[in-house]
Amino acid sequence: MTETGAPNAPAASYGTVLRMLITAAIPVVLSIAAVVWIFAYIDEERERSLQVWQVRLGIVAASRVAAVESWLADQTEVVADVAENPGLRLFLGQRALAGGDLSDIVGGAGQLEINRNLLDGVAARTGFDAPPLGPPVAANVEREGIAGLLVVEPDGDLIVASSTAQRLHERFRDAVASASLDDGAIAAGPLMGADDEPAMAFLAPIFAAQGEQTAEDHVGWVVGVKPVADELLPLLEQPGTVEQTAEAVLIRRDDGVIQYLSPLRDGTPSLGLQLAADTAHLASAFVLEAPGGFAARRNYAGEDVLVTGRAVSGAAGWFLMYMVEREEALGPTEERLRSVMAILLLAIIVVLSALIGVWYYGTSRRARQSAALYRATAERLDRQERFLRLVTDSQPSSIYILDRQSEIRFVNRQFAEVVGGRSDDLVNKRLDAVIGPAPARRAQRLAEDARDEGRTLADVERRDEGETLHVSRSRFVPLPAEAEPNGGVLVVEEDISDLIAARERQERTLDHIVRALVAVVDRRDPFSADHSQRVSRLAGLIAREMDLEPMLVGTAETAGLLMNLGKILVPAAVLTRSGELTAAEIRQIRDSILTSADLIREIEFDGPVTETLRQIQEAVDGSGYPAGLKDGEILVTARVLAVANAFVAMASPRAHRDRLSVDQAVAALLDRIDGQFDRGVVAALINYLDNKGGRRAYEPSPERDEAGEG
Repeated sequence: MTETGAPNAPAASYGTVLRMLITAAIPVVLSIAAVVWIFAYIDEERERSLQVWQVRLGIVAASRVAAVESWLADQTEVVADVAENPGLRLFLGQRALAGGDLSDIVGGAGQLEINRNLLDGVAARTGFDAPPLGPPVAANVEREGIAGLLVVEPDGDLIVASSTAQRLHERFRDAVASASLDDGAIAAGPLMGADDEPAMAFLAPIFAAQGEQTAEDHVGWVVGVKPVADELLPLLEQPGTVEQTAEAVLIRRDDGVIQYLSPLRDGTPSLGLQLAADTAHLASAFVLEAPGGFAARRNYAGEDVLVTGRAVSGAAGWFLMYMVEREEALGPTEERLRSVMAILLLAIIVVLSALIGVWYYGTSRRARQSAALYRATAERLDRQERFLRLVTDSQPSSIYILDRQSEIRFVNRQFAEVVGGRSDDLVNKRLDAVIGPAPARRAQRLAEDARDEGRTLADVERRDEGETLHVSRSRFVPLPAEAEPNGGVLVVEEDISDLIAARERQERTLDHIVRALVAVVDRRDPFSADHSQRVSRLAGLIAREMDLEPMLVGTAETAGLLMNLGKILVPAAVLTRSGELTAAEIRQIRDSILTSADLIREIEFDGPVTETLRQIQEAVDGSGYPAGLKDGEILVTARVLAVANAFVAMASPRAHRDRLSVDQAVAALLDRIDGQFDRGVVAALINYLDNKGGRRAYEPSPERDEAGEG
């Protein structure tokens, strides 16, 4: 028997070793998987935080760019209006024919004085005035002006100027010399003015009254000069900003260097800093290369920042850079993630140590070795249990182990305090006897699901008790059989009420910011004030009338609120013009809805808000814009919003027309059923208007007309 069985002994030994190795590999693999999951979770949280900051910085940057562009447009409009003055054009045309000799012009000296008065009046009204440098002297000595309106020859020689600008500074003569007639009214600068403070020049060509807008009829330039410290630079400050290191800076590229046009947070004045454009990891270089992008870079002082930027129209080569120090933005998030990672890794180490001890005990082959190993293992497990209890007792979370029979195998001090007992007394008790039948059934169900699926499950429970919010997050981690042979599940419950409350406050803050921005956009056009809010309300009412699910109702309302956000990039002069718009201006207004979708594309909504905005201008017959979708290809929320937007627009006064009555607006919608608009959506609107009292909100009344409401 011995000889017969001997050949099988090595095979048995090999099988035992193989089983031991496989058994040992299981906890190692599980531990590696847990570590991989931990790092993946940390990376995901970091990315989510970066996305939030990308949206926040992008909204502020777009707002500041719009303010700067509006200011530049106002200044160029001033000089353009002066250049179109008939009296000035006639005088300069006569002067050009007379070779500059006023004596050859009837009333030449008087016309010169009239035009000087014209410049004085416009300068005083528009802020192009400031006392010249130096004290007045009793002699015909010109003093250097720091602001004013000037009319100069095509080559820059002075013809006439407002009282505060006796001559054109040499720095701005270069701007006149390099200006092109094809560009029309332009902005130049900023440059250091006569008082060594940053100033801007705004130029517009003047053509003879009877001539064409050609070089032959070019008789001079209107040049407006003003400092920027009091008007332009304050526009870079975002109202309500709470970040201490947030900073908006105007920059431009000049050959191989980047010029910082506005003052910097470290005290550097305007035009006081230039850096090489190829400086590694420079935030301003990133903005010039990828306007509209978002990245982590270094600022002019070498500090790590989060940065985004936008191109500024109206000033050649200008870009606005908006940034905040990375430590201020992401510091709290990083600290929280480090704590979470340390706790989870420590828990993995403890569990792995326990599993290795159990494995070592189970593979002992000889009784004496088994007994010794058992004692050693028992001591080690006791130490590990004490260590585990020390670790878990120091945590704010409730931690316990639940077996397949719903009996408690382990609890930490926090769990014992929550249920009002002692840790030792709770072990081996049934869970429903400790926490009650209803909570126990929920925990047992989730533990069973985690055990059956063999993976960690998470669950969040929210309870509103009066004005107090309670939110708890539970994780159910199935334990390996080596650690808990009776199907044990590790349950970790933590109170995240403060975290959820903080996140909801942050969401409310973001919502208030968005609503404030939308209100600013609406109020840029006095004929369409509160348009977004009214469209949002009506879209929600139509969606409810169609019995859409709550998520789609919310999507329609949110998209309606955000649809005009892109108008912040449309010049106010276009929005409020009472005359006809050009084709380009109409397209600009139409495309502003797509711009709204681009501005919010990185925000995660519960529903398809961004796609709804992109499809508002689609038509059910396929003739819409931009993709030519039709019928069911168009989201129902987009079809609802298209009808709501059209009805509110027709029932409201605009710069170029009066409001339509409710019946006229409904008739216009009916004419375009199955063409532009969905029949079911229009029917839902009509039912709301006629049967739910909706007409009262849109019929003309003196009170609403006086308040500017439709």
